[in-house]
Amino acid sequence: MISASLTLQEQHLNSLRELLLTTDGKERAAYVLCGKAVINTDPWDGQPHQKFISYEVIPVPEDEIVSFSVKHITWKTDSFVRALQVAQAKNLTVAVFHSHPESLREFSIQDDTNEPDLIQLAQNRNGSDTQILSVILTPDGNLIGRIWVSSQEVISLQMIRVIGQKIRLHYPNRGLGISPPAFHRQALAFGKALNQDLSMLRVGVVGCGGTGSAIAMLLPKMGFRNIALFDKDIVEDTNLNRLHGARQSDADAMSPKVEVVAKSLVELGLGVQVRTYQAWIGEADCRDPLKACDVIFCCTDDHTGRLMLNRFAYYYATPVFDMGLAIEVSQEETPNFQALDGRVTVLAPAPGHTCLLCREVINPVAARDEALKRSNPDEYERRKAEAYVIGEGNPSPAVVLFTTEVAIMAIQELVHRLQGFRGEDGAAAHRVRKFHLTTDRKPAAIPNPNCPVCGTVGIQWWGRGDVVPFLNLVE
Repeated sequence: MISASLTLQEQHLNSLRELLLTTDGKERAAYVLCGKAVINTDPWDGQPHQKFISYEVIPVPEDEIVSFSVKHITWKTDSFVRALQVAQAKNLTVAVFHSHPESLREFSIQDDTNEPDLIQLAQNRNGSDTQILSVILTPDGNLIGRIWVSSQEVISLQMIRVIGQKIRLHYPNRGLGISPPAFHRQALAFGKALNQDLSMLRVGVVGCGGTGSAIAMLLPKMGFRNIALFDKDIVEDTNLNRLHGARQSDADAMSPKVEVVAKSLVELGLGVQVRTYQAWIGEADCRDPLKACDVIFCCTDDHTGRLMLNRFAYYYATPVFDMGLAIEVSQEETPNFQALDGRVTVLAPAPGHTCLLCREVINPVAARDEALKRSNPDEYERRKAEAYVIGEGNPSPAVVLFTTEVAIMAIQELVHRLQGFRGEDGAAAHRVRKFHLTTDRKPAAIPNPNCPVCGTVGIQWWGRGDVVPFLNLVE
C-alpha cells in the first residue's frame, strides 16, 4: 500500500491564497506542478512512500471559468492540458488546488464527481501511470489533499507540510491527539498541538558527536518519536567529554556512535523509534531514510556531508538546521578567547535563506579532499605528501557546555517555526551566538546569482525532488 504526502513551499502557499481566497467569496482554482521524492521503504513503517513537493504555481485563467459560486467551480480544461504538457516535459506531477470559501473541510460531491474525469484525461494524455493531486484550501488556512492513482482509486494524503519562515503541518485529527503524561507540562507552555506535531515528524540527525548526540538526547524529551541517526564513526576516548550517552566501555569496545546514542534514547522509555545508519551521509544507502525525514539536523563537521545536505534542503524542500561551533584562543599559558561562536543556519527554499556556499561556511576544496580521502586513501596520501591537498591539522577545541547549547539553539529554532513562541518575526535563517560577549547576531547574506543552490541559477531546482543523477551531483 503506497502512502503519499505533500510539501508546499511557503511562497507557493502565499500565491495560492491570493489566487483562491478572493474577496467575492467564490470558489477559485489553480494548478501546482510538483516534484517527487520516491521512498522505496520508509524507515519507520517499512512501506513505500511518495513525497510530492511544490515546484510552480499556475493560475486557472479567469476567461476559462465556466461557472462559479460559493459552492462550486467549473472551468475549461485547456489550461489543465497545458499544465499536463509542462509536467510531462519536466517529469513533474500536476496538483489541482481549489478553495472551499465556506470552509468545508472535506471533498464535496461535485469534487468526487468531476475529478475522475481529470485523472482519466491526464492518463489518456500523459500515460497510464500518471497521477494527479487534488487539494482544498479553506479561508481559515486548512489544507486537505488526496492523490488520484486512477479514476477508481484515490488515496488521502498522509500529511501536508508548509515550509518556510514558518513550518505548518496539516494532517487528520491534528490537535485531537492525547499526549503521554510526560509531556503534559510542555503542553501547558506550547499548547497540545505542538506535542502532536512533534510526535508526527520524522527527524534525521547527521553526525552523532558533541552537538549531534546532544540534539538526539533532547529530541525524545521534547516528544519527537521517529528519529534517524547517521554517523560513520566509532566512540573514542577523546569523545567522552562531550558525547552524550557514551561511556568508557563504549570507547574501549570501539562501539559505533549511532548505536551508543540510539541505546541511550531507547532506554529513556519515551516510546521513541530510532533507526541507525553507520555510514557517511553521502552514501547511497542513506538516501531513502534522508528523503523520508521531514526535518534534518546537520551536526557533521565535514565539508563533504554539509555540501550534500546544503543542496538536499532546496531540492527536497526539507529544512536542514546546520550547526557549528568556532573556538579560537590565544597561545598564552592561560588562553584568552578570541572567538567563541555558536552558529545555527536554516537551509530551506525560502527568501532570505542563503545557502552555506554563499555564506562561505563550506570550503569546496576541503570537501573535495575529504571525498578523495574516503574514495581513494592512497591517492589522498600521495597528494598530501606533495601538498596538493589540505591535511589534517591539530584538533579544534571543543567544550560540552557550548556544543550542547548550540544543539539547544537549533531545536529552539525548529520549535519556534512550528509554534511561533518568539512572535511573528522571530525566525532567524542564520544566528550566531557569541558566548564570550553574551550577544546574538543575525547577519544577512546575499546569494551569489550564479550559485547552483540558492542563486538565480539554482532556483530552478527548488522542489524538484528526485533527479538523475542524485541532486545533479557527479557520481
